[in-house]
Amino acid sequence: MPVAGRQCHELRIGDHDQTWRIVYHVARDAVVILEVFSKKTPTTPVQIVKVCQKRLAAYLRAISDKEHT
Repeated sequence: MPVAGRQCHELRIGDHDQTWRIVYHVARDAVVILEVFSKKTPTTPVQIVKVCQKRLAAYLRAISDKEHT
């Protein structure tokens, strides 16, 4: 899911009457879950994308800070 960020992907899980989506980022040593939601339309809502981008940025900042200490 490049719209959320580099190395971000979307996993789709079908349930009885809905489809669950997990947006995640693959890092060198971790898989970071950015958001889990039920998707009912063909496009990902803008709010979901923004949340994923914000969480990814926070993760990357935290990793960067950790590497510099």
